[in-house]
Amino acid sequence: QVQLVESGGGLVQTGGSLRLSCASSESIFRRNVMGWYRQAPGKERELVAAITSGGTANYADSAQGRFTISRDNTKNTVNLQMNSLKPEDTATYYCAAGSAVRIGSTYNYAMNYWGKGTLVTVSS
Repeated sequence: QVQLVESGGGLVQTGGSLRLSCASSESIFRRNVMGWYRQAPGKERELVAAITSGGTANYADSAQGRFTISRDNTKNTVNLQMNSLKPEDTATYYCAAGSAVRIGSTYNYAMNYWGKGTLVTVSS
């Protein structure tokens, strides 16, 4: 049963923008932290950004100031607006849903649901 579906990936030049969207089932979206991860060839999957059900967003250092995560609670979607893209942003981007534990100023995420991913390629 497909529960997270990403869209919006593609090819873009350095400095360009893309907007990724993830459609979720209501049951997952309503109760969970939503996040975007990415995995580049030969590298481990890494968190890009996450947002709680209350709208608190958290970003990886590489995404801070360039990417914006948002959630539309009426449409059960989470979006990732990516600006000023760089070749090192090239990766498959995955939507995820799960829980978060805050420890001091940081969050630890445990994602239980994953989409199949959408490819983002940034050309130099």
